Amino acid sequence: MQASDRFNINSQLEHLQAKYAGTGHADLSRFEWAVNIQRDSYASYIGHYPMLSYFAIAENESIGRERYNFMQKMLLPCGLPPEREDE
Repeated sequence: MQASDRFNINSQLEHLQAKYAGTGHADLSRFEWAVNIQRDSYASYIGHYPMLSYFAIAENESIGRERYNFMQKMLLPCGLPPEREDE
């Protein structure tokens, strides 16, 4: 692998990280990473009707109620953020 290949791969990764929030970056905390994953999962459940109906049947709720519950969970999917130790 040459130095130019390494630079090209790093620039592609930086481009993806700038374009898509879910790909993360070097300064992303563990909590922020978990929030991204949870929100992405809930959005996928809401967007895919068969998955949404599966959850509705499993929890014995209507599809509209399940959609509402998932949207509410997207607000704070992992609870309150931890205290930051800024120096």
